[in-house]
Amino acid sequence: MPRARRGFKARQRRNKVLKLAKGFVGGRRKLFRTAVETVQRALAFAYRDRKVKKRDFRKLWIVRINAAAHENGLSYSRFISGLNKASVGLDRKVLAELAVSDPAGFAALANLAKGA
Repeated sequence: MPRARRGFKARQRRNKVLKLAKGFVGGRRKLFRTAVETVQRALAFAYRDRKVKKRDFRKLWIVRINAAAHENGLSYSRFISGLNKASVGLDRKVLAELAVSDPAGFAALANLAKGA
């Protein structure tokens, strides 16, 4: 019985990992075993940081809204509470963009929140 050589499929599997390791430094790019470790770690960080990115953006929006609300004589929590009572359905992303690009429009929303 001839011996089985693990040619095609094994090479395919190794090349898949080494392709993902492109751009890494030194043996992490060239050596299969170290490349596997590094690629697994990189994929874990990528998965985790896709979630962290959403958190970071929400934090940034809240900081911007808070600064603009204080310019209009409101705290962040009172501003958001007032908008909810006035049933304004804008999310924090849009409110932050308004705060930066259209201060007059944001001031109108702040007055609406004060009245509610």
